[in-house]
Amino acid sequence: MTGSDAVRRRVEELRRLIRHHDRRYYIDAAPEIDDAGYDRIFAELVAIETKHPELIGDDSPTQRVGGEPLAGLESAEHARAMLSLDNTYSLDELKAWYFKIERQLGASPESLTAELKIDGVSISLIYENGRLSRAVTRGDGVVGDVVTANAKTIRQLPLSLDTNLPLVEVRGEVYISLSSFGKMNKLRDEAGENTFANPRNASAGSIRLLDPRQAQTRGLSVWCYQVARVEGVDVSGHFESLDMLREFGFPVTPWIKKCRDLSDVEAFIAEWEGRRTELDFEIDGVVIKVDSFEQQEQLGATGRAVRWAVAFKYPPEGRQTTVIDIVTQVGRTGVLTPVAILEPVQLAGSVVSRATLHNYDEISRLDVRVGDTVTVTKGGEVIPKVLGVVRSARPRDSVVFSTPTVCPECNSPTARDADEVALRCTNSQCSAIVAAQLRHFVSRKAMDIDGLGGRMLDQLIEEKLVSDAASLWDLRQEDLVELPGWGEVSAKRLLHEMAEAKKQDLERLVFGLGIPHVGERAARLLARRFLTLDGLMQATLEEISALEGLGPVVAGHIVDWFADDGNQQLIERLVQRGVSPHVQPEATLSKGGLAGMRVVITGTLSRPRAVVARYLESQGATVVGSVSRKTDLVVAGESAGSKLNKARELGVQIVDESGLEDLVVERGGRNEWEL
Repeated sequence: MTGSDAVRRRVEELRRLIRHHDRRYYIDAAPEIDDAGYDRIFAELVAIETKHPELIGDDSPTQRVGGEPLAGLESAEHARAMLSLDNTYSLDELKAWYFKIERQLGASPESLTAELKIDGVSISLIYENGRLSRAVTRGDGVVGDVVTANAKTIRQLPLSLDTNLPLVEVRGEVYISLSSFGKMNKLRDEAGENTFANPRNASAGSIRLLDPRQAQTRGLSVWCYQVARVEGVDVSGHFESLDMLREFGFPVTPWIKKCRDLSDVEAFIAEWEGRRTELDFEIDGVVIKVDSFEQQEQLGATGRAVRWAVAFKYPPEGRQTTVIDIVTQVGRTGVLTPVAILEPVQLAGSVVSRATLHNYDEISRLDVRVGDTVTVTKGGEVIPKVLGVVRSARPRDSVVFSTPTVCPECNSPTARDADEVALRCTNSQCSAIVAAQLRHFVSRKAMDIDGLGGRMLDQLIEEKLVSDAASLWDLRQEDLVELPGWGEVSAKRLLHEMAEAKKQDLERLVFGLGIPHVGERAARLLARRFLTLDGLMQATLEEISALEGLGPVVAGHIVDWFADDGNQQLIERLVQRGVSPHVQPEATLSKGGLAGMRVVITGTLSRPRAVVARYLESQGATVVGSVSRKTDLVVAGESAGSKLNKARELGVQIVDESGLEDLVVERGGRNEWEL
């Protein structure tokens, strides 16, 4: 044996030992050597690879973190779409799902599996010839972000498998343990950095970091839950496939049960509802799957979710705390929203000190009072809200909360429309309303005036230097430099941004005006239909109602908003200051190859649907959700179903992506996807 052969064999032996001990420590939780022993093995491998760099491979344990930060994340299409799961929230809903699949199969499923639903971020892991070649986030289910470098930092994840199968694709859930999350937030807080809201958000941000060295510090973990593709081996069911993953060295949760029928599943659900706090990671339910791959194939999927699996969601986690105060927030439309100020409490991975009470009818329904002990949860695991009051703990001197008859900010009377539960301030010039409107107007998705972020805008309002959107263009450098925290440089920068903001697209201005029920999409439709601010102001109820997705109710709000004297004066003052953007007619024509067409998208395309929809809209088309006799065009990808069939029945023109591009050029448009 030559010296080089001996070195190569020693490298392979060291890598095998490190993989073995990683598995014993990170997956089996049964380490066989102490840290010092592990470090000696690792150091020997590093020393040999440093001396013989030609022996370094992508699957070496020393390469879990390496290279410079990425300029950006690549996108990749999933070979098999990462479909969603339908949710159930009660045992009755779960039974309805089970009876439905029984009808579809013509018999009961051979068996089911029940497994914990990890609350993390889904990822696809592709191994070619036994080595990790690519890791891709779920994305929109069709196209995701390539995050291979960050995935390699997950110590549980094997870089190479104990098999030489040509292809293995595994789906998993990336998460951050509760203990790691607590340590990370503590360090960030001590360093003066913003803390993360919860482990799931931290996981989602960490797996997409551009610098894998930074990702390594986040303590990412993964549980693998599905074999998406495998070549060279045959397995008949889900439970069996998970055993195969364990043999290959993948981390698979031990909390999985093969169930004979629905009663076994219900027992598993009940058991883990009471054991959630035993885990060092968050779960939000149980996933139930038909075990047989043959029956899974028979059941198939809808365009969004598989039929052979469902998620049973546990009720949101609740914690008890005390109501210190109930305050009122005034929004940009004048709506008064009551908010409970709470004794801080840890809830779903973050500290909660405020919770929405939604409206004053909700306060009356719950009978929430200052001093009450309440149960709080997170709606959709995001927004804290009060679930109920612990009446037995109520102080004897508690006072029923009174619905305000005047605005807490300006003392103007409050009022409620007959068809709304919302209570509103009747003063359109209320300082709180003006401040909220201005924050919306300068926000990133509206006029995008970055220099007025944070406390800067509040400071200008407090100093009475701005009173509405138009007054922003009355700011003078000499006034700004006198303010605390401002200087000549920041003042000049803001005035430059204000000058540039006059050139913003019309749709941004329309969105920024805060017209009721006009979001980004509606603003885009209005801008492209009426081209100028004046054209939109003169538009009739019938013209606006004709736009796809708006209708007479939204159109009525738009017409009423522009008919208001105060709003007309605001528009006039904006125009006087040079703020009157419009859509260039020549630009509309040059990109308007599909002008006036109603288009439906169906099937799996090479680009995310949102990208295709924006491309269609840039060509003047209106994207609609269903096929009818009014539909002009259907863009169909792979696995297109009922919409494609209906388009054929109605004789609607059908194209694929290539045909779409040809059609755009043929009709005089420009084929530009860079949106």
